[in-house]
Amino acid sequence: MIDKVKSPLLTEKSIRLLQKNQYTFQVNSDVNKTEFKKWIEIFFKVKVMSINSCRPPRKKKRIGLISGYTVRYKKIIVTLKSGDSIPLFSI
Repeated sequence: MIDKVKSPLLTEKSIRLLQKNQYTFQVNSDVNKTEFKKWIEIFFKVKVMSINSCRPPRKKKRIGLISGYTVRYKKIIVTLKSGDSIPLFSI
């Protein structure tokens, strides 16, 4: 399962969500919520309250005459029980 998690997302919005005890990850498109919830609870030893996921739209990119699209990915936002935290995001 760890190979399906690409990276933690650190954007302005995700840093703002850290105050609400919500953590954002970029994952492969084939990961579902239940698998990810079990993995987070086992790996980080925390209690997951809810999980939200979305697939942001691709953006059109152009380099010279060649045009294409950015790679599509899946973003998962995990809400933890108050008092729990993931040390990976410690700032």
